[in-house]
Amino acid sequence: MPFLQRPDGVRLHTQVTGRSDAAPVLLIQGLGMNKNGWVLQRFAMATKFRTITFDNRGAGRSTIPSQPFTLQDMADDAVAVLDHHGVASAHVVGASMGGAIAQILAVKYPERVRSLTLACTACRNMPWRSDLLRSWADTANVRGVRQWADESARWMIGPRSFRRLAPALGWLGPLATFRPSQGFGQQVAAILDTDDTLVAELSRITVPTLVVVGNQDILTPRADSEEIAERIPHAELVVISGAAHGLMIEHASTFNQIVLDFIERAELSSGPPAKAS
Repeated sequence: MPFLQRPDGVRLHTQVTGRSDAAPVLLIQGLGMNKNGWVLQRFAMATKFRTITFDNRGAGRSTIPSQPFTLQDMADDAVAVLDHHGVASAHVVGASMGGAIAQILAVKYPERVRSLTLACTACRNMPWRSDLLRSWADTANVRGVRQWADESARWMIGPRSFRRLAPALGWLGPLATFRPSQGFGQQVAAILDTDDTLVAELSRITVPTLVVVGNQDILTPRADSEEIAERIPHAELVVISGAAHGLMIEHASTFNQIVLDFIERAELSSGPPAKAS
């Protein structure tokens, strides 16, 4: 079934692609994005892995809750998606806000994570970034999510890639971000309400971890990824030259190869996946 029901009444839309007998990979998207934002990764992984994607609450075809929610609620949603598909543990890939959710998931539910890939993300709220997110929420509320997507594009895509990818942004943008502003604003609030206590917990993560960032990322700069990699034992840090925050799109082939190689190595070291009981 493409939908699952959460205890608080939220319905989540989920999709599975790839080989049914292969190791599962759970992909968690960022602010305002739905599962279509992973389309280039799902194609790349289809022959080797079983990819599980879903729309976070407040995005895509999932419910916009009537009440506020937290990033921890969204991490609980991710576990519910795994349960829905009978998966005991998966290789978890999170981007931006999805990377923050993935960090919470790895700390709170370590038994559900076979490996962890954190892309273009951070482990704490910086004051300047919090102010920026508030302004984005205001734009979405007053002028619509489409206007936010237009104005935020240069934060997402590096200057060398912007012209090349402008046509793609035209078709991907509406698929990824078109949603009433209430859900977007609630996701921003969930990010801003997250305190920095998670930072101290990152040292508890023991699964193989890959941290990926673009050297032109101005939203979650390299220093954010360096801090995560320093705090998680034995984490690998990879910096993609010429990439910005939207590295999964603008440098998809490079990003995909790095992540695929990492997950394959992690899978070999961890053995076959178990089934959920």
